[in-house]
Amino acid sequence: MSAEMNTGPVNATNEGLAIAVIGTGVIGAAWVSGFLAAGHSVTAFDPADGAEERLLEQVKANLEVTTGIKGSQLDRLVFAPTLAEAVASADFVQENGPERLEVKQAMLAEVDAVAPEKAIIASSTSGFSPSEISAEATKAPGRIIVGHPFNPAHLVPLVEVVPTPGASAELVDRALKIYRSIGKKPILVRAELPGHVVNRLQAALWQEAYSLVNEGVVSVSDIDTAISYGPGLRWAILGPLAQQSLSGGSGGMRHVLDHLGPPQEVWMHDLKQVHLDVDLKEKLIAGVDDELAGRDSAAIARQRDEMLISLLELKTRYEELP
Repeated sequence: MSAEMNTGPVNATNEGLAIAVIGTGVIGAAWVSGFLAAGHSVTAFDPADGAEERLLEQVKANLEVTTGIKGSQLDRLVFAPTLAEAVASADFVQENGPERLEVKQAMLAEVDAVAPEKAIIASSTSGFSPSEISAEATKAPGRIIVGHPFNPAHLVPLVEVVPTPGASAELVDRALKIYRSIGKKPILVRAELPGHVVNRLQAALWQEAYSLVNEGVVSVSDIDTAISYGPGLRWAILGPLAQQSLSGGSGGMRHVLDHLGPPQEVWMHDLKQVHLDVDLKEKLIAGVDDELAGRDSAAIARQRDEMLISLLELKTRYEELP
C-alpha cells in the first residue's frame, strides 16, 4: 500500500459523496481524478497486478494537468483489496471493466449484490445497453445505468447517461447531478441503441470518410484536414445543429431546412455503406502512417490535451454559448 494513499474507511459526511471506481485503467483513473478534484471520496479496486501503483501515478499526472495541484486530493483515495470492500459504503459506483459483455455482466451482478441499496451503479461501456449489462443482476438491476465518458476522459466533459427502461426519474436526475458535480456535461439518452448516441454520430462520419478513401476520392490526411480545419473548428464551439441554424441568418433553422434541406437530402441518400475488409483496413492504416510519419505520437497527444484545456477555459468566458 502506497504511503501516499489513505487506507482507512471512506465516508462522505463532509467531503461530498462516497464514490467507488471499479477498474482503474486509463478511463478508471480519469474518473478517480475527476471525483477527487470535485471533493468526493473515492475507493478504487482493480485486481490486476500493479494496479494501485499505476493508478496513483496516473491520478497524480491527471490532477496536475487539470487542477495544477500536486497530490493534495490523494488523502481521499483508498485502494481496496476486494470489490466488495470497494463498494460497501458507496453512494455511486463507476465500473470500467473490459469491454466484453460476459465480463460486464458478471462484474455488475457482483457489484449489485453487495453495494448499498442507495447506490447508483454506472458503467463506462462504450456500446452495450444497460439492459444487456444488468442481465445477471438480481438485487436491483434497474439502478444499473450507462455513464459513458470520452477520451481523454479527465479532460473531455461529455458523458452519455443511458438508464435502463423503467428507471425512476429520481435515479436519473441524481446520476446527472453527480456527473455535473465533477464538471461533466452529461446528456440523457432516452433509448437503448448500440453505441449509444455519440459513437453512432462518429460512426456516420467514419463511414463516409472510409468510403471516400476507399474510392480514391481523397487521402486520409486530407480527410483529417477537412474536418480539423473546417467544421471541426466550429463544432468545438457550437454543435452541428445549432451551427446549422446560425447559417440561416435571421431565418434560423427553418430557413436552412426550407432552402438547403432538399440538396442536403440528396447528399445523405448518396452516402455509401462500407465493409472494413483487409484492403480497406490497409489503406486506412497506411494513410494514417503517412500522415503522422516523423511525428511523435506522445507529443501529439500532449499537445492535443493542452489545446483541449485552453479551449475549455475559453468556452467558459462566453456565456451565450449553449
